[in-house]
Amino acid sequence: MIDPTTKRSLGQMIKGVQVVGATHEGQTHLYCSHWLCQVAFEEPIVMASVSPKHDTYPLIVESGRFSVSILAADQVAEGQYFSYPGRRFRHLATEYVEPVDEWGGLPVVPNSVAYLCCEWFERSTMADHELFFARVVDTREGRLKEPPLLYSSRLGWRATGDKAREPGVSIRDRLLERLADHPEG
Repeated sequence: MIDPTTKRSLGQMIKGVQVVGATHEGQTHLYCSHWLCQVAFEEPIVMASVSPKHDTYPLIVESGRFSVSILAADQVAEGQYFSYPGRRFRHLATEYVEPVDEWGGLPVVPNSVAYLCCEWFERSTMADHELFFARVVDTREGRLKEPPLLYSSRLGWRATGDKAREPGVSIRDRLLERLADHPEG
């Protein structure tokens, strides 16, 4: 069991919210994740952390692929719905799922910020999750100008907010000026 201080500290981390989906042999499942991130740029690669207990896990393993829907800040209902196994709600919210024919029917969440089609090439077993490293083989634009949805286990659902930097202020330029003025610079 994780100690309370560590749990509270890790809970401060805010991450983007995505819905990961897979389909295989007539079955389709999706789950809400904030444990998905880009890990390479020149060749776009993402890493998804998936619980082997989740019903989407065997579909990802067997099909070798999964979809990612990057949720917008106004999609808390969709994020909450996919935070629970679909069978719990008896797959009531079919309006939250749309297959992409060009991706072999991989499911996405309509009206998301963007969509990724991923093919995994490596996986690594962790204590209670498995990490899937996957190439992004195709993308679709959604509502790219909308702010994305964020989540923290301590703070809950959040929308991205105002910019953290003042307009017209370059932190990089200030650092380069300091470097130029530094005696060892």
